[in-house]
Amino acid sequence: MSDATTTRASRPAAPGRRFVQDRVAEMLRVDHAGEFGATRIYEGQRAVFSRLPGSRKIAAQLAEQEADEAVHKAAFDKLLLERKVRPTLLGPIWGAAGFGLGVVTALMGEKAAHACTAAVEEVIEDHYREQIEELGDQEPELSAMISRFRDEEIAHKDQAIAEGAKEAFGHPVLEAVIKAGCRVAIAVCQKV
Repeated sequence: MSDATTTRASRPAAPGRRFVQDRVAEMLRVDHAGEFGATRIYEGQRAVFSRLPGSRKIAAQLAEQEADEAVHKAAFDKLLLERKVRPTLLGPIWGAAGFGLGVVTALMGEKAAHACTAAVEEVIEDHYREQIEELGDQEPELSAMISRFRDEEIAHKDQAIAEGAKEAFGHPVLEAVIKAGCRVAIAVCQKV
């Protein structure tokens, strides 16, 4: 074999259409799982706050945020069907984990529930930003949709911070644990 043949053969191929489709499928799978998990967190929190006297304000805020997440999830539901992308196999686990996280943080109090929202949304904000950058101009409609959803996630985070998220008992630890869990879920859901 000549040096030219060896060099050409050992060089990685430029990303083709199949690579882009596979990568977009991973994005859709993880985004769908994330939006599903977010709705379950809010459901868990509302299950607690709807039963507590004096929690009408936070229950209403959570219901609004959950409604936004449900819209996001529905959009990803549609895209999974249109593009024939299977959802994560871990949906039942994420559903239970999300609901449990919602219940636990709500039982810790309103500020802990807001800290949960702020931590999750900060990870998702970064995640969506990275996806938008990676998509570039290859998927303009998908990129625009993710950008719109990112803006809504930022609004949720900002509202949670304004409501005292950073004042929650044990905030640094709570935030670190929730963010780490989100990052693990993102990594796993892309493939599984």
